[in-house]
Formats: sequence, structure tokens, C-alpha cells
Amino acid sequence: MHRRAVAARSGPAELRIERLDSLGPLRDEWDAVAERSRNVFGTWDWAATWWSHFGKGRPIDVVACRAADGGLVAVVPLHLATSSPIRLVRFIGYGPADQLGPICGPGDRPATARALRAALDTAPLRWDAFFGEQLAAEEEWSGLTGARVLHRAESPVLRFDGPWDRFLAERSANFRQLVRRKERALARAHTLRYRLVDDPARLPSALETLFALHRARWPQGSRFAADGAFHRDFAARAMARGWLRLWFLELDGEPVAAWYGFRFAGVEMYYQAGRDPAWDRWSVGFVLQAHAVRSALDDGITEYRFGRGAEPFKYRFTRDEGGLETIGLSASASGAAALAITPVFRRWRPRRLVDWYHA
Repeated sequence: MHRRAVAARSGPAELRIERLDSLGPLRDEWDAVAERSRNVFGTWDWAATWWSHFGKGRPIDVVACRAADGGLVAVVPLHLATSSPIRLVRFIGYGPADQLGPICGPGDRPATARALRAALDTAPLRWDAFFGEQLAAEEEWSGLTGARVLHRAESPVLRFDGPWDRFLAERSANFRQLVRRKERALARAHTLRYRLVDDPARLPSALETLFALHRARWPQGSRFAADGAFHRDFAARAMARGWLRLWFLELDGEPVAAWYGFRFAGVEMYYQAGRDPAWDRWSVGFVLQAHAVRSALDDGITEYRFGRGAEPFKYRFTRDEGGLETIGLSASASGAAALAITPVFRRWRPRRLVDWYHA
């Protein structure tokens, strides 16, 4: 592991940019910064798990931005993703992550954006283009000097301060009746149970059930199932850290629907799901989703993220569109040409890291 520190002017204050070629040295400091970012995909554990599965020895450039007193302000984990046909720099974690970007607190974003621009200008990795995926639109990273927005995606979010009953009371009569009617119908006809997995010894079998239900719903295949090894590893880390939320809806003792997500820094994140199509007419997926939202609100969670994608079921719960942006920067004529034809990037992505879909 090598360190290289340079002073980069990043506005009224000066952030010291420290560059590392491995993830390990920042482990003790990293997650305090991730907590301020409120993004589970910005944690050290996510980056380390991703790197162990998908890094494949590529050059790494972890940018640590420090204040004058040496405190860690932000982390920008970068790597050289491709060297042909262009040298392309990307965030560590792309593909399975729903949201990426510089990892910092809200008040540090302007200084971090300037520091990132300075870091790219002085990067030890020669690069043609920087491709920054799934940045929260409301964080305004597209204002990075020289950046252009390449793609926008929907990412619904529910922000509500209060318990489920009050949330339900403020929704339409049709929605209230739908939620109550679907759950009551199941409870009348079957023994209905919601089960949250909280025993590490039972996690491996629970994940197999999740994957089986996911494949049952999407038999044509999905990246979630294909990248099962990655998710098994991260789920174990997330459970150990208290972040994992893995729910099952069971009828007469049998799991028929699964909900997989995370709770981190006061934010609940829906990630993936599965269900037995034989129970579709009972809307078991919707009933379990409603239960997950109810559990989050009753536990005091004030922000529930539905993840990337504009599936209709998400907009039954919220009309608040968080939004994600993918931005690009070029450092050469070939990089600029590539950014001008954004569909090319989809063809250059390794097959295991194509766009993540929440079907």
C-alpha cells in the first residue's frame, strides 16, 4: 500500500488530498464519513466486498480528503475500470449499488466536489474519461466543473416523520382500503406471519430462500441472482453491523414472499424482493412491502428509499422523486468522443456488472 499526499485548493478552506492504492488503511475512519452521507453503498464494507468480487487487480485510487486538522472529511473511491478502448475511471461499487458518489456529509459537498475535480486533475492514473454513476440528483454533483449529465433515473423516496397509522390516515381512502383489505384477506384464509431474519446461523438458508423466491418471480434471470456470491458476503457483513433487513411473509408456515434491504444511518433502503407467482392474486409482494414500510415508520425511520427504477408499486407509497444522475468528465479527445455516445458505455461494461434492475 502506498500513500501520496498533495494539497489541493478546494475553496475558501484547503483540503489535503491523500491518495491510497488500497482500501484497508481508511477502514477505521471511513464509516464515520459514510454515516454522514447516509448511504449504505458508501460504506467501507460495501466497497471492500465489491472489490474482493469485482476488482480483479485493477489499479485503485482511493482519494481521502482531509481537513487542516487531519480529520477525514470525504472519501472518493476510484479505480481504473477499463484500459481499452479508452482508459475509464469509475467509482468502486458500481453495478450493484443503487447510489454512489463522493462519500461525505451534506455540508461538505461543495468542498468535496472541488477536491474531486482537483484529484482528477492530478490523478496518478492516466485517464480519458470519468464515468460517475448513480449520483443523487439533489446533491448536485452534476455541478462538478466540466461535468455533463449522461443519464437520469428515477428513484422514489418516502420522507415521513411519524408512525404508520398517521401515514395511512394521510393517504387516499383507496390506498388505505387496499392495504387493509389485502392483509386481512390473507389473515382470514391462512396463518399469516411476518418474519425478520436476525440470527446469523440462519442467514445462509434465509438467503437461499430469498434467491429461490426471486428466481421464481423472474425465471428469465437477473443480475441479483447471478451475483449471489457477492450478496451472500455483503449480507453477512451487513447483519454483523446491524444494517440488514430481510423479511419473509409466511403463509401456513411457508415463505411465499421476501423483502431484502438495509437500515443505515436512519435510512431504510429497499433493495430486492421475490415471491411465489402462485400467490400473485393475493398480492403477497405488495402486502410484504407495506409491512416493511410500516415497520420502518413505527421504528422512527423518516426516510424510506425505494431504490432505482420507476416500478408502479413504489408510487403507491410516495410521489417524491429523489432522482439519480450519471455524469461524465473527459480528459482527452477520445474520452470526449466516448462520452458523446453514452450507449457505448453499456457495451463496454463487464457482463457481470450491467445495469442493475429492480424488476
